[in-house]
Amino acid sequence: MSAKNEIIKSITNMVGKYSAYEIFSDWVECSALAMQNSCYLIHNELWQNREKKYASVISKYEEKERIELARMFKLLVDALAENIEDVLGDVFMKSGCNSKHLGQFFTPFNLSKLTASLNIPKDISEDNIYYINEPSSGGGGMIIAAASVLKDRGINFQRCMEVVAQDLDWKGVYMSYLQFSLLGIKATVVQGDTLCNPYIEGNYPPERVLITPMKMGVLM
Repeated sequence: MSAKNEIIKSITNMVGKYSAYEIFSDWVECSALAMQNSCYLIHNELWQNREKKYASVISKYEEKERIELARMFKLLVDALAENIEDVLGDVFMKSGCNSKHLGQFFTPFNLSKLTASLNIPKDISEDNIYYINEPSSGGGGMIIAAASVLKDRGINFQRCMEVVAQDLDWKGVYMSYLQFSLLGIKATVVQGDTLCNPYIEGNYPPERVLITPMKMGVLM
């Protein structure tokens, strides 16, 4: 069984006290908060507030469930190592989290990759920075598709891509941040309304901004 399918199986097996949607949302939030805080040497107020948020969410689960959530993070690492794709978007759709009532659906990755292949210029090289602004990031599928296209062309996306991704939904922010971080993409991921308040460095409170380890220059 692939690592991605193991994550789906784990979520469906845990359903009972909490829905698949809630388990998935809590898992990506805790994973993202833990990863971001691991990048900071100075434990300031922002770091402490994120630790408190993590503790508040994870406290809902029993010890064996916490162990399983940690194992799912390891499986996410493995899944992204197996294949550059929108793993979390696929997990969301296949584990019973999607709902027409919630209006949350993620674009199939093959369509995202087709779109990226048609729009990414052919003359990109590792010697120049390719800036991408994603105004509605969702789970980060379009950015991941861009990375996959560049890799297919023999270009190291970790060297040439610089991303700002924004979304209103915190779940999408956490999903994007996790996948970008594990893929080594230089990215700033922001929770906010792109139309009313597009991100410019310094114009958002730091608690609504997550920066990937590659962008921060941190070795994981």
